[in-house]
Amino acid sequence: MTRKYNWKTGCDVEATLSVMGGRWKPVLLCHLLGGRKRFGELRRLTPNATERMITLQLRELEADGVVARHVYPEVPPRVEYELTDFGRSLKEILEQMQQWGSVFKARKQAEEVASEQ
Repeated sequence: MTRKYNWKTGCDVEATLSVMGGRWKPVLLCHLLGGRKRFGELRRLTPNATERMITLQLRELEADGVVARHVYPEVPPRVEYELTDFGRSLKEILEQMQQWGSVFKARKQAEEVASEQ
């Protein structure tokens, strides 16, 4: 599958977001940081995402060379996904996003508790 890119701003952040932007791609990438996962496992780890959305996001990540898809000739077919070497280069960015998100959640939860009092 070939993806088309339209980088209108010329900003490198736009190029990064074209690969890992969206609601589910960073979540899937974080799960894959832990190693190879089967599709069903990724589906269980992201219960709010539809099966179709997970499939589409994984296909785009595969087309961008970030995720590798392994199909085993079994019945029923077994499909596993893992980060490529290029995909693992996103580790630092993803870990920073996790840390920032943790601080943000704690801040918002503290604000909610304060507003209830």
